[in-house]
Amino acid sequence: MNLSDSQTGGSVPRRVSAMEAVLNHLRSAIERGDYAVGDKLPSEAELCRRLEVSRPVLREALRALQTMGLTASRTGKGTFVISNGPVDDPTFGDYAASDLLEVRRHVEIPVAGYAAVRRTSEDLDHLAHLLERMERETDTTAWVAMDTLFHLAVAQAAQNPVFRKVIEEIRDALARQSTFLNELGGRREQSNREHRAIVEALIDGSEHDAVEAMSHHLDRVETTLTDIVRPPRTATPTEGGPEA
Repeated sequence: MNLSDSQTGGSVPRRVSAMEAVLNHLRSAIERGDYAVGDKLPSEAELCRRLEVSRPVLREALRALQTMGLTASRTGKGTFVISNGPVDDPTFGDYAASDLLEVRRHVEIPVAGYAAVRRTSEDLDHLAHLLERMERETDTTAWVAMDTLFHLAVAQAAQNPVFRKVIEEIRDALARQSTFLNELGGRREQSNREHRAIVEALIDGSEHDAVEAMSHHLDRVETTLTDIVRPPRTATPTEGGPEA
């Protein structure tokens, strides 16, 4: 079964990645009740055959379903439906998205302001170099690793070890969230622009601009996350279905 045959509602097409098309298909099936709570999803091999996608694409979609709290993987047994939605608050590692964002707003926004007035030339060089690498990077996994390093570097520039310790504590959750947003929200280029605005504010030594830039960055993170977990009904898979 090619996913171009799946019905996601609406008449306005939106090009999506293969993984997102698989995720939308499985999520819709769960929400419709095709797979009830307690049901086991077909095997990976069977789903790959039915949906005509590669195993890596399918596994990414299955991980996203788990993040959304719709399924759970049981070692040696398979993937089971544990909720039919709606999705309200995905979980990234040990932390719910809402809790993570709340802490980030209370920590990273003022941290950016402190960094603007306390940063050293070494801090600026490190951030500029990291940003340049991120803007050239096309691999999502490598980019996500640098994304977490970027936020750690901003905390380091605030010259308070407690701030860096807080970011270290949520580092794994940040990486999981970043991967989720990039795979399903196409955030990388937009995030690079937001990161550049933060760095430019730090270079200028403007506390106000740094606070505004970080606040805007987190606003966009929240908006993208909301768009993913509560998608418009106009979304449809890529014409011709996903490619493996």
